[in-house]
Amino acid sequence: MKDFIIVGGGLAGISFAEIAFINNKSFIVISDTSHNSSHVAAGIYNPVILKRFSLPQDSKEHLDFMKPFYKAIENRLQIKFDFNIPVYRKFASVEEQNNWFEAADKPALEPFLSTQIVHKKYESLPSPFGFGEVLHTGYVDTYVLINSYHAWLKENDNFLENTFSYDHLTLHEEYVEYKNIKAKHIVFAEGFGLHANPYFSYLPLDGTKGELLVIKAPKLQLDMAINAGVFILPMGNDVYKVGATYEWEDKNATPTAAGKAELLEKLNEVVNCDYEILEHLAGIRPTTKDRKSLIGTHHLHKNVHLLNGLGTRGVMLGPAMAKLLFESIEYGIAIKREINLSRFKF
Repeated sequence: MKDFIIVGGGLAGISFAEIAFINNKSFIVISDTSHNSSHVAAGIYNPVILKRFSLPQDSKEHLDFMKPFYKAIENRLQIKFDFNIPVYRKFASVEEQNNWFEAADKPALEPFLSTQIVHKKYESLPSPFGFGEVLHTGYVDTYVLINSYHAWLKENDNFLENTFSYDHLTLHEEYVEYKNIKAKHIVFAEGFGLHANPYFSYLPLDGTKGELLVIKAPKLQLDMAINAGVFILPMGNDVYKVGATYEWEDKNATPTAAGKAELLEKLNEVVNCDYEILEHLAGIRPTTKDRKSLIGTHHLHKNVHLLNGLGTRGVMLGPAMAKLLFESIEYGIAIKREINLSRFKF
């Protein structure tokens, strides 16, 4: 009898697996590669929503929990996937500079927005009005994290690489059973695949398709991430990720010509050097209309739980949301209504 079956091997699933591991709980992760937006995510973490100069609820707490959480995984697996890197907001006008300073005066945002305009010159990225620097930022190489974590799970017989079949799940009063695996609880963390889940398909998960490009641009020479209509994230060796699009209607995780054209148009407005497109990627982010996570326990089945709806901030939200769900299951600690799946009626 295991403590947990975890369905889904993206950021949500491995975050919960790590919380279970930290707490000496037994578990198995069941996952295939479908609906895994985590694999194609840029992985940038930034506590501030720059479009609106707002701070998501509990953003500082999520950041403070995330950093040692990822460091512990890096140390145990002897890998590096969490990189501190500045995020610069490129100013397009004096008015944008003024808006930045107004935002930086707000007590909640003051720790995260530098009041020193950066006038660093990049030959291939003109910036006559300079940049604003967001503090406490970086990126997680989600490809390295997920692949390395899966390898570790496999080494310890905690991973089943398979498509989960809901028809083979049997619920009992005190445990659940999937094929020949028994566990006290099952946690569904399957991202946009939630729509096929008979226990939670009623929830309003409205995925947004995101596309990004991987380019090689030897003359760009950036040493920080740029936010300027698109993000440009240096990955080393003159390789950059460029993104991202937000498409609400198309739920197919196939890259599109329209998405590529949109990214190239925005990129060409920012840089003036040659580049080569190496990859064009797409995924469906598990988002909700109210931009809040979906975590909690099924209204009828006390052993069936959900960790989903991490949206565009999965790198920051995953560890903290997994902890909250675990504490709810193990210790009966209430989950706040804003993120509790119970806010949506069956």
